[in-house]
Amino acid sequence: MRSIEELVGLAKARGRRRVVVAAAQEHSVLEAVYAAWKEGLAEPILIGDLEAMDAIATELGIDIGSFDRRHAPDLAKAAAMAVEIVRNGGGDLLMKGLLDTSILLKAVLNKETGINAGRLTSHVAVIESPHYHKLFIITDAAINIAPDLEGKIDIIANAVLAARAIGVARPKVALLAAVEKVNAAKMPCTVDAALLSTMNRRGQIRDCIVDGPLALDNAISAESARIKKIDSPVAGDADILVAPDIEAGNILYKALMDLGGAKGAAVVMGAAKPIVLTSRADPAETKLASIALAALAS
Repeated sequence: MRSIEELVGLAKARGRRRVVVAAAQEHSVLEAVYAAWKEGLAEPILIGDLEAMDAIATELGIDIGSFDRRHAPDLAKAAAMAVEIVRNGGGDLLMKGLLDTSILLKAVLNKETGINAGRLTSHVAVIESPHYHKLFIITDAAINIAPDLEGKIDIIANAVLAARAIGVARPKVALLAAVEKVNAAKMPCTVDAALLSTMNRRGQIRDCIVDGPLALDNAISAESARIKKIDSPVAGDADILVAPDIEAGNILYKALMDLGGAKGAAVVMGAAKPIVLTSRADPAETKLASIALAALAS
């Protein structure tokens, strides 16, 4: 798959999914949800301040009167209500509205009332870049600050599930670092990368091909790998780029989106249902694409 447009088209072909939005009183969220409904992607369930929602809808010139809407002006209560609906089978996916990520994830990960699936949740961003030959995934740009080895195993598994949802049966996973050689003393992430690559070759990490450490240029450019004499089944054709920590992942994601002319879609994987977790600053286009990605992942 080469474009976000193809991703959205595939999701449309699968039919509507029930999208439960926590604190839906936000301009680009309502715009994206309405667009997803018009495109046949979503059946919205809007939780939040109804008066604020109506005011925004009027301002945008859209009619949300036919949507399932439930009043919860308090942000924490809106998050809890949205999670409860999904937990009880009333929704296929969850979406963040006008609230902090921490508020939503606190409700999601509640051991008694949440939708925790027993493994690490992680942010998965699908990217369309004019400088790459196919869609690819960046992870984790938003949730896990400094994942350890076990955390990275879950992060890879979540990204592999997302890759399979967009049609990549056996994704190629590049474990990013600043260098291609293991430097245990000064770059611990290179040790993790080498261990994870070995675990993959021995069948402990399945359904993908893992290699690393790889610098970004080697992961995405076969010519760079050739010049540096790197023999790798992943180099130049990576489907998934695993960042060593949140700083690297976040900077890479935002550099592509804000400076590199990329388009994107983002979800949180690892919970019982996918979660649309975009930035409040993201445009409606990105949020619509993220709904499509979550619909495919569901």
